[in-house]
Amino acid sequence: MTDIAIPVREFKMPDVGEGLTEAEILKWYVAPGDTVTDGQVVCEVETAKAAVELPIPFDGVVRELRFPEGTTVDVGQVIITVGAPGSEQEPAAVPQQIEQPAEQDAAQEAGQDSGQEAQPAARQPVLVGYGVSEASTKRRARKSAAPEPEAAPEGTYYAPPAAAPVAAAPVAAPVAAPVNGHTVSRPLAKPPVRKLAKDLGIDLTTVTPSGPDGIITREDVHAAVAPAAQEPAQAAAPEQAAVAAPAPSVPSDARETRIPVKGVRKATAQAMVGSAFTAPHVTEFVTVDVTRTMKLVAELKTDKAFEGLRANPLLLIAKALLVAIKRNPEVNSAWDEDNQEIVQKHYVNLGIAAATPRGLLVPNIKDAHAKTLPELAGALGELVATAREGKTSPAAMQGGTVTITNVGVFGVDTGTPIINPGESAILAVGAIKLQPWVHKGKVKPRQVTTLALSFDHRLVDGELGSKVLADVAAILEQPKRLITWA
Repeated sequence: MTDIAIPVREFKMPDVGEGLTEAEILKWYVAPGDTVTDGQVVCEVETAKAAVELPIPFDGVVRELRFPEGTTVDVGQVIITVGAPGSEQEPAAVPQQIEQPAEQDAAQEAGQDSGQEAQPAARQPVLVGYGVSEASTKRRARKSAAPEPEAAPEGTYYAPPAAAPVAAAPVAAPVAAPVNGHTVSRPLAKPPVRKLAKDLGIDLTTVTPSGPDGIITREDVHAAVAPAAQEPAQAAAPEQAAVAAPAPSVPSDARETRIPVKGVRKATAQAMVGSAFTAPHVTEFVTVDVTRTMKLVAELKTDKAFEGLRANPLLLIAKALLVAIKRNPEVNSAWDEDNQEIVQKHYVNLGIAAATPRGLLVPNIKDAHAKTLPELAGALGELVATAREGKTSPAAMQGGTVTITNVGVFGVDTGTPIINPGESAILAVGAIKLQPWVHKGKVKPRQVTTLALSFDHRLVDGELGSKVLADVAAILEQPKRLITWA
């Protein structure tokens, strides 16, 4: 009889963004034994720029997840292996140890009792680092005299090394599972239960199982939460840390808390330091009466052209900046250090700084200069919603030319923003407040805000920067200039 090896295909961590070398696995959407198809999303990863969902480029059955959630993986490393379609009969659970004489003897005895001759085991493909297991993956009933190791349920690849359970405690017999070339013990639990325990910070080896065959259930994990909460918090191993897990509890008398800097926050910090110490920043300010702009915003909300769209002050501020750039095109430039050239751009990719749970993101609206006001409103709404969901793609954050940051949403009057690397300027918009203002010779309550424009003094001199800021202020004071100046 000829052995037929089922091919195993490897899916490597792709380069999901320009210049990125690593990504952190946030969440797996598949487990060993699952069938996947070409284009199906198998996991979500966080790069230095954004969270990205990774589709797999072929069909098959998941064989192995190489890394647990929370692990940072270099580009090019294999993260998942997939067997050929139709290979569901191959073991998808964690292979058992090779030496299992007791179970093999029991299988032979069962064959003799039934009057059948023992059949030679078919050849199974060898997964790297796993060896060959002759045992069946189907779980047998436990013997009351001496419990034997069982095959792990589907998808239960990763578990932290743990001490053997106390003999007197009715804890499930651990399963021998190879992890990174080493054999560790693990209790029996389904993937959702393991995820719940991970999120709650519960060590499954300390949980008393109540399910059939010694399987730990959700109720068992919840029952273990109360006593575990009374114990001092212990440092979690890297394999246990999950991005979505709650922040570690900190004693009330703690004087310091250390938070790892990685992902988007790390990339933002590096970019801001590079920008601050590379581009000579100049910031100018202007306070302007935006009462007429606020009235126009209220009118646009009832306009049929904006049905289903969001009209807000940021929309008109963005349009005002685009008009100001059109009147002063030299401001829309970039500095080419290698060639010692100023690159003037005849398009505007308008960046919008967005605060997200993963840190500051600056996606940009491509060719914003060519969009009508309703089109710009739609693009703004989509950009902000995508950023808040953490779904902004790396491509959406590349190629920006100028940026707007709205610090007014936090009640801040103004600030001195740092230019996004590779761009020429950034406009900060302060809070719009009702203030006493001289209008037509009389002091009246008016809607007032302060604008701050930071620009790269290598590209933009004081006169040009002042003209751009003055034009934005003039448009917001008299919105009809959107028509006369456009």
